[in-house]
Amino acid sequence: MKKNLVVTCLSTILLAGMVCADCTDKKNGSSKEEIIEIIHRVNNYWQANHPEHGRAFWDNAAYHTGNMEAYFLTKKPEYLQYSTDWAVHNEWKGAKSDDKSEWKYSYGESNEYVLFGDYQICFQTYADLYNLKPDTQKIARAREVMEYQMSTPNRDYWWWADGLYMVMPVMTKLYKITGNPLYLEKLHEYLTYADSIMYDTEAGLYYRDGRYVYPKHKSGYGLKDFWARGDGWVFAGLAKVLIDLPETDRYRQEYIDRFCTMAKAIAGCQQPEGYWTRSLLDPQFAPGPETSGTAFFAYGLQWGINNGLLDAAKYQPVADKAWAYLTTVALQPDGKIGYVQPIGAQAIPGQILDINSTSNFGVGAFLLAACERVRYFLK
Repeated sequence: MKKNLVVTCLSTILLAGMVCADCTDKKNGSSKEEIIEIIHRVNNYWQANHPEHGRAFWDNAAYHTGNMEAYFLTKKPEYLQYSTDWAVHNEWKGAKSDDKSEWKYSYGESNEYVLFGDYQICFQTYADLYNLKPDTQKIARAREVMEYQMSTPNRDYWWWADGLYMVMPVMTKLYKITGNPLYLEKLHEYLTYADSIMYDTEAGLYYRDGRYVYPKHKSGYGLKDFWARGDGWVFAGLAKVLIDLPETDRYRQEYIDRFCTMAKAIAGCQQPEGYWTRSLLDPQFAPGPETSGTAFFAYGLQWGINNGLLDAAKYQPVADKAWAYLTTVALQPDGKIGYVQPIGAQAIPGQILDINSTSNFGVGAFLLAACERVRYFLK
């Protein structure tokens, strides 16, 4: 049984390549106009139903990374205003403690967890807003926090896979603004630590954190258990890093190689219906579609194709199938995005997802994928 499951997963990429020859024809799918309409439908639905701005924690902040991407693509002023109002609501801060002696980076949601990456992802949006209309107030807290963190000898700040999406792009965005090379050096140093505890070189995938490393932890069929959304965070995070990373950065090829290795592993685990299950190598452990991981994979794969890092002949059919799932199953007529696994850290057997299973970070991931899909049509 174990062998058959692995063979099935690894062979899916071959099946993807056997789809009809016109599946990569841009005229055979949604037009860019249709996708832009979807973006507006999804984002208008979310913002209309969430008029109150929440805290600057990871789940809200992940949505805003997608909302800002939708603004950059469509220039709809309401999207920009929504993120600006959220930033002002949170005083351009993440966690709000000003006492550096109490700052922590283990898991926590109170205001002393300033160095915890889940409270630093908001700096991505603050940096984007700064770039649109520079004002030092917008990034003052981001610089204070990140430059204090980089002044410490600690290197174990990124101890869970999600954190790589939360903070890696913060480092490259602040480097572009400040020109401080320490942001890029610490990016590599912190990622090297994360790799040492979470990255599986054989599978080319990341465990969610040290608790899930094989063989200490196994899936239902005794396989390595790679959580889809966890690897989605990493894969999308690498894409966002490469967008802002200088071509001359000495670690750039290393990040490209990791991105391409992950793409191959991710493509090999796609289900025939276009989605990815919550446990990538064990689809029976928590079967059925999951949108957030699928959307992050769709974004990363399409970005890699659009930017010449991934072979379109091999990977566009995978991206096409993922987009078909996202728009025919996950997307509801009113703009709701369903089948999003709730906040968690692993595949959970028996957990039911349906059209009403939605969340802010899942919508953000969908928006990222949709925007990159539009750029495919603009090539």
